[in-house]
Amino acid sequence: MKHIAIFPGSFDPFTVGHESIVTRALPLFDKIIICIGYNSEKKQFFPIEKRIQWIKEAFENNPKIEVETFSGLTVEYCQSKNAKFILRGLRTAADFEYERAIAQINKKMVYELESIFLLTTPEHTPITSTIVRDIIRHGGNALQFLPKVKDPEAYQYNK
Repeated sequence: MKHIAIFPGSFDPFTVGHESIVTRALPLFDKIIICIGYNSEKKQFFPIEKRIQWIKEAFENNPKIEVETFSGLTVEYCQSKNAKFILRGLRTAADFEYERAIAQINKKMVYELESIFLLTTPEHTPITSTIVRDIIRHGGNALQFLPKVKDPEAYQYNK
């Protein structure tokens, strides 16, 4: 049986912190599906097509990585992909408390599903998509916080 992990999130944008979590988790799994959740009630900053493109570029030479979108419950998506693991990154104690509650509910809903938490590396701990969006929104250069892509100007904010 393949060990498949789902790494869910809005990834708006996908940061070097996210990239680090996936890269460090690669030896643990046969496949990691980075799935961008679609929430119609949440205003997106970058179009979902751009986010997919950037994540695919970040991992273009790695056949163990897939990038998809989904809506609905993460546990149902995991079941549809025969994934037994949900991968999450933890930056702070507050992240742990939030993620612990979700993991326990997910476990109650689908007992076979395990949540795997990786701590961020110290240099990535302060990086959040929210902060990166604010830098970009105000015309700052956020490239050091984002994975390298073919067209870094695409990260610029178009009002």
